[in-house]
Amino acid sequence: MRGFVSISDSELEELGEQLPRYRPDSIAALRRATRFTEPELKRLYRGFKAECPTGVVKEETFKLIYSQFFPQGANTAQYAHYVFNTLDQDRSGLLSFEEFVTGLSVLSRGTLEEKLKWTFSLYDINGDGYITKEEMTEIVTAIYDLMGKIVEPMIDDEAVREKVERMFQKMDLNRDGVLTLDEFLDCCLRDEDISRSMGVFDSNF
Repeated sequence: MRGFVSISDSELEELGEQLPRYRPDSIAALRRATRFTEPELKRLYRGFKAECPTGVVKEETFKLIYSQFFPQGANTAQYAHYVFNTLDQDRSGLLSFEEFVTGLSVLSRGTLEEKLKWTFSLYDINGDGYITKEEMTEIVTAIYDLMGKIVEPMIDDEAVREKVERMFQKMDLNRDGVLTLDEFLDCCLRDEDISRSMGVFDSNF
């Protein structure tokens, strides 16, 4: 997150004490659950508390923060919505520090398979364990809204539909109209171009 500012060391003690609205896990627990060191977790927590004093982030706040990472005028809202839902593992509508730092750990330092599983969750919008063409269309459209005017000025709904059809031709191995996690992993691990086209190597959320 941007806008990290200095917070006193006493703030860090809240990582083991009751917060007024939210009680985060201890640094030791987060160190075991992520690939961050204790100093890194402390710096991340300072920044998180600076942006989110209550200890949790609402979706609208997340969208605002997320938009700061892109050029002015970029349409980030829809993609940020899907990223928020993927990070919000308990579907509470609030993003905790644990959820934020766990997702960041996977995307910045996770193995390729871990990143692929996270990306599958992003595309599996309703969380039923399958990616449908409709779900992939929604994510691809959101990505083009985010970056499309820069990368592909002439992109339209038909181009999105054709891209999704091409992806399903490559990835839907049993031709049942949906992608399972196994199909997704198998195709992406075998073909780096597919991984890149799905956004797997973009670790900036």
